Amino acid sequence: MHTPVLLQEVLDGLVVVKGGSYIDATTGEGGHLSKISETAGKVLAIEVNKEQLERTKSSLKRKNIVFVRNNFMDIEVTAREQGFAVVDGVLFDLGLSYWELSYLEKGLSFTRPNEPLDMRLGESEETAAEILARSSEDELYAIFSENSEEIRSRAIAHIIVEMRKNRAQKTVQDLTETIDKVIGQPDRKVYARIFQALRMHVNHEKENLTKGIEGAVKLLKQGGRIAVISFHSVEDRLVKRLMEKNGLKLVMKKTPAYGDQKFERSATLRIGEKTS
Repeated sequence: MHTPVLLQEVLDGLVVVKGGSYIDATTGEGGHLSKISETAGKVLAIEVNKEQLERTKSSLKRKNIVFVRNNFMDIEVTAREQGFAVVDGVLFDLGLSYWELSYLEKGLSFTRPNEPLDMRLGESEETAAEILARSSEDELYAIFSENSEEIRSRAIAHIIVEMRKNRAQKTVQDLTETIDKVIGQPDRKVYARIFQALRMHVNHEKENLTKGIEGAVKLLKQGGRIAVISFHSVEDRLVKRLMEKNGLKLVMKKTPAYGDQKFERSATLRIGEKTS
């Protein structure tokens, strides 16, 4: 089991107590879940991806863990149905797991050229390839700029629309080669930003996070805490706004001093406490 980023900081910030009730809204490979469940009385483990949920469920068999497949946007309804109407803490880890990047084969990483541009993690209707095929230049520009702040978003949107007249963007390599026509040479940072933006759009990540945090706040007891780990500035700013909007007091903000994977070094942990 991969040791997740900022593990000890999450445990300290959530103040996991013996007998307490917690929700891991993004179970993934179960790294945070495993440690939280060692102390907690009960933990609700939510995971949107069926394959990932089954893998973690089979490897982490503890009586105090309740596993549910769902999107965390429905966290309030899911929690109440499972007997978690009042909880001490909730965790959202917004990063992709190593397993998702390595084995799902959905084009989530620009390092896997032959994978299809799918990017769906849950029940989203459209694949990334379908979005690239039907969206206008203005729509693609909005997707790239709003979800990644890539300064060449307009030029990349334009070249995609031009290139698809003769060549559909179906694989990871198709998209990276199209991006190269704008930037002149391979650039991993630009790839990462465009792939991030597409994934966020395909999976409605900003909308889901908004609903997820709003729902989680309604479940928290007085003094309960929500921990959110984000991995880029667009996510972190949204988390900051949502915590402020929902009346959470910021009690911790941390970034890692290390990381096994490069993307982990960009992580930001924010923990908000319900004070009223």
